[in-house]
Parts: sequence; C-alpha cells; structure tokens
Amino acid sequence: MDFANAGALIRESRRRAGLTQAELAKRLKMSRATISRLESGTIQELGIRKFAQVADRLGLEITVRLKHARLTLHEAYARNRAERASAFKETDAVVANLKEPFHG
Repeated sequence: MDFANAGALIRESRRRAGLTQAELAKRLKMSRATISRLESGTIQELGIRKFAQVADRLGLEITVRLKHARLTLHEAYARNRAERASAFKETDAVVANLKEPFHG
C-alpha cells in the first residue's frame, strides 16, 4: 500500500472537513499521533479496520487493484502536475544561473 499518497489524500479530506488531527482522532478513538503518522505516510502498521474507519469518516473509499494496473485519470493528472512542477523548478534554476541575460 502506498501510505504516502493515501496519507496526503486523508490530510486533504480531513482539512476539507474542517477537522484537526486531534478532533478526528478523538472521534475515531485513536491517538493524534496515529493520525499524524498516517497522514505523513510514516505509519508502520495500521489494521485494515482502523484504516477503513478513517476513510469512511472522511468520505473516502478503499480500492483494491493490481499493483501494476494502469493509472486512473486522477492519478495521471496528479503525476503530470508533479512532473511539470519539477521541470519548471529545474528550468528556473538553470535560467537563474545563466551569467548573461538571454535575449532570444
């Protein structure tokens, strides 16, 4: 399971619901530290029932699919945005290091 991507989605959904980590943890009878580790993708183990509770509370669903399945449209867009952002940063760094201004 890719807890880093799941964690980012959980964090976004929690914030959209207007909940703090502590509030969500209290409602689910979990520790705030568990919610924090889940959101950061650093959690070592979390039972499927607890994970399902978090997802359900935030209006998310858990999907099972083959590991090497094609990307969903949402995943493809997200990957594309990340790749473009990285390319822009690299280009900006190169341009900033040019000794003479470019007049093309």
